[in-house]
Formats: sequence, structure tokens, C-alpha cells
Amino acid sequence: MLSGPFRGAEALLAGLVTHNELYGPRFQRLFHGVFAPADLAVDLAVLGRAAYLVVGHRGGVLAGYSAALALGADCAPAHAPAEVLVPSDARGRPGLLVRRGVVTAAEVTAVDGLRVTSPARTAWDLARRLAVTEATVAVDALAHGGSFTPHDLLQRRRAEPGARGCRRLAEVVELADPRAESPMETRLRLGLVLAGLPRPEVQYPVSDEHGFVLARVDLAYPRARLAIEYDGTVHLGHRRWALDRERDTTLAGLGWETLRLGQNDVGIGMRQTAHRVNGLLALRAPGSYGRVEIDTRPLQH
Repeated sequence: MLSGPFRGAEALLAGLVTHNELYGPRFQRLFHGVFAPADLAVDLAVLGRAAYLVVGHRGGVLAGYSAALALGADCAPAHAPAEVLVPSDARGRPGLLVRRGVVTAAEVTAVDGLRVTSPARTAWDLARRLAVTEATVAVDALAHGGSFTPHDLLQRRRAEPGARGCRRLAEVVELADPRAESPMETRLRLGLVLAGLPRPEVQYPVSDEHGFVLARVDLAYPRARLAIEYDGTVHLGHRRWALDRERDTTLAGLGWETLRLGQNDVGIGMRQTAHRVNGLLALRAPGSYGRVEIDTRPLQH
């Protein structure tokens, strides 16, 4: 029955555990008064549910990356703490970030029994405090569902001109594209653009001579017939690998080259990736793109 986070006092009162069991090897304490089975892997989702048990009964809601994850926008960095928004002062603790603030009823939604900030409010909170790249990643992921547009954030800024952290919001909105289907796809696109390369098309449909869509590629430079795909772990299976190569062959028959990139190409190798794409654009469409001078400043800012 006790398969996820639970309040220890309630479990004791219900007779589900004894005091010795609760503080023994069967359970782990996540936050003060909140426990979970010892064999439960603790990730951001588990921490978020545990954090809600700490503040939910006092009017608190999940916010920030915890809200984003609950809303289906898995854009948090590794080891991100759970985050809550509370109406009064409260103390944070390891693994739990507590922010004070007020949300209206329209800014809160229920997800699987948890009260979380809405997609638009979550994007507003994250975009104002994160660096440009990660702020754009969060906005893309949260706006992907269509409940708001990135430009809505600018409208809110005009309505709240004194809100903290709005200095780079216009840049984030300009870079955002909710058509992106994964955070790594967004990071790849931004790595190229912030390096000085032309902005690629997002989720671009490649059609045959009859107008039939043969494939939709993550990023594309149509005039160079260059498709760029980010291959996450889902692409590592043998069947998916075979399907990807079959599609690459089909696109090659139409004169397209497909550049497949992985995690290292977008992380520590992003500079090299930008140079690689730059060279391909100059080679495949010199009259349209040419070769640009790659920005030597850090790409992730």
C-alpha cells in the first residue's frame, strides 16, 4: 500500500506501520515527516510528490521544474530539486526549493491529484530566472501543448513591468519555437543559432514531387537540402535504427543529406557541430547560406 511518498504521521495513525518500522531499513525519509519505501528510486517526480505532501495542505503548489514535469514538459537538468510555491514564508531543505508567491485560481491546474502552476505561469517563472538557453528550452517544452504562446509572456511583462528577471525575456521569446519536440532538439537549435548560423526550420516536412510528405525532420535548411536529426536513446534500438536509415536513404534520393547527432554533439561537442553544419551549408548551398564566422563565445548562456 505504501508504494510512494507518504506522511509518516498519517501512516502511523492508520496503523500501516509501526514507529520502529518507519524509522527502520524498510523506509527512507525524503523530507521532514515524509517517507517512501527504501527501494523506491528517487527522481524529480518522486521528490515533487513528496514536496506536495509538505506544503499542499497549507495552500502550496508545485512550481518551476516540478510543475513542468507534472505537466509533461520534462526539461529539468539532472539533479534538479523539487520546487514549491507557498503563500507564506517557509524554510527550504536539501532537495526542496521553496519560493514565496501568490497564484490566482486561473494559474493553477490539477495533475494526478497535485496542484501545480499552469503551463503559462510555469513558463513565466522559469523564463525569468534561467539563462537564455535553458529558459528557451523550458518555454518550448511548456508551450508545445498549445495552451499559450511564447509571445503571451511579453504581454504579461507589459502588464507587470516591475516583475523581477524580465531583462532577457524578449530574447527568450524570439528564440522560442514550441514546435520543437524535445529539450535536446531545442538545445541543438539554439547551439546553432547562438553560434551565428542561420535559424533552421523546425519539424520541417520533406515532400516528394507529388507533394506527399515523406518525412518530418527535426531541423532543416531547405535551400541546402540539409536535414538535422537529434537521436536520443529511443533511436538506439535495432528496429528504430533500421527505420531511420531507410528514411535517410529515401531522403537522399531526393537530394537531401541527413546529419544525425547525439548527446555529445549537442553538449561538449556543440562548437564542433556548429563548424560542421557551417561547412555543409557552404558546400551544399553557397549562394544561399555561404560560410559564416562561428561565434567563439560560450554557446550555453
